[in-house]
Amino acid sequence: MTTSPDRPCGARLLAALPAGERESLSSLARNVVLPAGTRIFEEGEEADRFWILCSGTVALDIEIPGRGRAVVETIGADGLLGWSWLCPPRQWHLGAETRDAVRAWEFDATAVRTLCAERPALGLALVTLVAETIGERLRATRTRLLDLYGPPTNGPAS
Repeated sequence: MTTSPDRPCGARLLAALPAGERESLSSLARNVVLPAGTRIFEEGEEADRFWILCSGTVALDIEIPGRGRAVVETIGADGLLGWSWLCPPRQWHLGAETRDAVRAWEFDATAVRTLCAERPALGLALVTLVAETIGERLRATRTRLLDLYGPPTNGPAS
C-alpha cells in the first residue's frame, strides 16, 4: 500500500504518530479506488469511516439553500478525508465528491476507535491530528463563505 517505492501513502500524516503506532493504524487500512465523480458522503449522514488519500483529489462541499452545493476545500494526496467519525454525533458536517480518480486508504471508524482505546498514545496523536484538520477545514469554509457572501469590494482602499 504505497504511493511510490520511496514514499508511503499518508507519509506526512503518519509521521505525526508515534513510531510504534504507525504500523498499528496502517494494519487497519483497506486500499480503495474511487472513480472520478463518486459521491463519497453527504452532510448529515453517519460518519463510519475515514480516508487517507494516496492520489487524486476530493472536493468538500456544503449545501447552501437555494444555491446548491458550494465547494469549500479540495483535498489532495496525503490529505485526511473525514474527521466526523471521531466526534459525536458522528455525522458528516460536509459532503465530499471525487474530482478525479482517487486511490486511498480507508479506515473503519469503529475499529480505529477501539484501537485508540487500547493504545492511548495513538488515540491522543489521532485526536491532535483530527483537531488540526478541523481547524484547517473551519478556516477554509469561513474563507469560502466570505468569498460567496461577504461584502463586495470596490477595489483598493484609498
